[in-house]
Amino acid sequence: MIESGRPQLRRRSGTGSLVRLSPVILTVVIASLAYATPPEMAFSRLLPAAPALAAAMWPVLPTVLLGTVCLFLMIGLSLVFPGLGTWWTAAGIIAVTVAAAYGSHVRLQRERTLFQVRLVADAAQQVVLSPMPRRFGSIEIESLYLAAAAEARIGGDFYEVVDTPYGVRLLIGDVRGKGLPAVGAAAAIVNAFREAAYGERDMVNVARRLDVSSTRYNAAFPPEGPMERFATALLVEIPHEGRRIGILNCGHPPPLLLHRGELRALEPATPSPLLSLAELIGGQYTVDTFDFAPNDLLLLYTDGIAEARARDGEFFPLAAWLRRQPPTPPRELLAALHRDLLRYSRGRLDDDIAALAVRLYEP
Repeated sequence: MIESGRPQLRRRSGTGSLVRLSPVILTVVIASLAYATPPEMAFSRLLPAAPALAAAMWPVLPTVLLGTVCLFLMIGLSLVFPGLGTWWTAAGIIAVTVAAAYGSHVRLQRERTLFQVRLVADAAQQVVLSPMPRRFGSIEIESLYLAAAAEARIGGDFYEVVDTPYGVRLLIGDVRGKGLPAVGAAAAIVNAFREAAYGERDMVNVARRLDVSSTRYNAAFPPEGPMERFATALLVEIPHEGRRIGILNCGHPPPLLLHRGELRALEPATPSPLLSLAELIGGQYTVDTFDFAPNDLLLLYTDGIAEARARDGEFFPLAAWLRRQPPTPPRELLAALHRDLLRYSRGRLDDDIAALAVRLYEP
């Protein structure tokens, strides 16, 4: 499931229709007040506000038609109440209607452009975060993605799951930065993982190929500013026949393992270098192994989850939250995490978020 980081409010259909009719309602209210009140109050001078409001939600032609209606209403009111300053108000209605029609045209052009951008973002999403099966034999996996930018579908966080001859291999990571500048680096890493996960028996070699791909991309498309572009990554291998998993952690937050109500952070014995930094700090990669029994739950996540803040600045208590969750399938667990994250942060996510929930069932 891939969502925007902002909560989407579901409006009732009646409320939406009322909002779209608000320019007509405003016109009726102003005309009624102008007719029912003394001429000195001059409510008729507010008529230009109706086409101005219409430009924010209507196409060009309905906006012009409403402006024309307001013009005729003003002429009609002048016949009932002479001396209203008809020509000045009429000129204002005409000027505002022309400006409103142009504004409506510009707005529609931008909406079309945004629609095309979203189509491109959807295509990029399929490249970086392609749909994956939820079940690999006795292993059930679900994913969650929340982009911090309200208009974005993808960002610098990434994940992938592939079924290989060596077991089910998972990747999750986070490129420094967010939004479109980090998408290319994330795509390079994910594409390299898709190839290396099948071709390399050893996860150390998989990590090295990811580092080479990330370094090559950064050399071809250097980041703006003095800071280097790097990425954290976590690789997990779940053998088809075994009950132990291998984890290679390249500076990423450790996954959480929930075993019979007990929660454990799977910390690496020796952290491996971040992607793109192996040449600077050495390329010594270490794979740690851990027990993974049936009905255990493994949660992989990026730091955007643990660093989501409430209004008082407190971080989201991920470990305490996970301990409170009843035994549920991964899909329901991540749906609850999605809901509670947005509620905790009041919809204000400062970073992209990605998570993978993995549960092992009896074969």
